[in-house]
Amino acid sequence: MTQIEKKIETPSRTGKVLHTAAAYDMLIWLVTLGRERAFREKMLRLAHLEPGESVLDVGCGTGTLAIAAKRQVGTTGTVYGVDASPEMIARAAKKAKKAGVKVVFNKGFAQSLPFPDAQFDVVLTTVMLHHLPRTARQELAVEIRRLLRPGGRVLAIDFGGTSRRRKSLLDHFHRRHGHVELKDIIAVLNAAGLNVRESGAVGMRDLQFVLATASCGT
Repeated sequence: MTQIEKKIETPSRTGKVLHTAAAYDMLIWLVTLGRERAFREKMLRLAHLEPGESVLDVGCGTGTLAIAAKRQVGTTGTVYGVDASPEMIARAAKKAKKAGVKVVFNKGFAQSLPFPDAQFDVVLTTVMLHHLPRTARQELAVEIRRLLRPGGRVLAIDFGGTSRRRKSLLDHFHRRHGHVELKDIIAVLNAAGLNVRESGAVGMRDLQFVLATASCGT
C-alpha cells in the first residue's frame, strides 16, 4: 500500500524540477546499462540501513530507491519520499503499489521539508544536489540536520565531475547535466553541523558519496 501526502511549500529557491517521469526512468536505465537494481542496492549499502529504521529520501524521483530502502528496513521500519515534481510522485506511488510495499510519498521542496524535528534515523539524497543552487544546498543541509535524530546519518551521492575524457553520448549528456564537487558536499554538510564519517567514490561512473552523522550530544 502506498500513501501520498500533499503539502504546498514556498521556499526561497526551488532549483531545477524535473517533470518527465517516464523519460527519467529511461535515462536511469541507460546510464546504469540496465543494472538499476544493483545500482540502487550499492547506494543503500553505503547508508548501512538496519531493520526498523525510519528513512527519508529527498528528491526521491520515481521512487525506486525509496522502495528498495523499505525492503531493507522491513515491516517495522518506515520510508518517506519527497520530490518537488508531482509527476515523479505519481509514478513513485504506482511503482510502490505494484511492488506491494508501503512508502509515504510527499510533494515538497528540499529546502522546506514537511516533517517534524528529529523524525528520521537516515536521510538519503542521491543524484539531486546538482539540481540546486549553492544556497539551496545549504538550506537543505540545515533541514537534514533538523530532521535527523541524535546519531542519525545522511548519505549524499552525486556526480563529482571528474576531468577524464568523455566520448559517449551518455557521457556528453552527463557533462551538461551538472555535478557537485565532493569537497563542496562535505563543506555544506559540515557547515550545517553534520560530522562526515566516510566519503569517496561510489564505484560507478564519477559518482561520489558522503556519509555524515548528527551529533548525539544535541
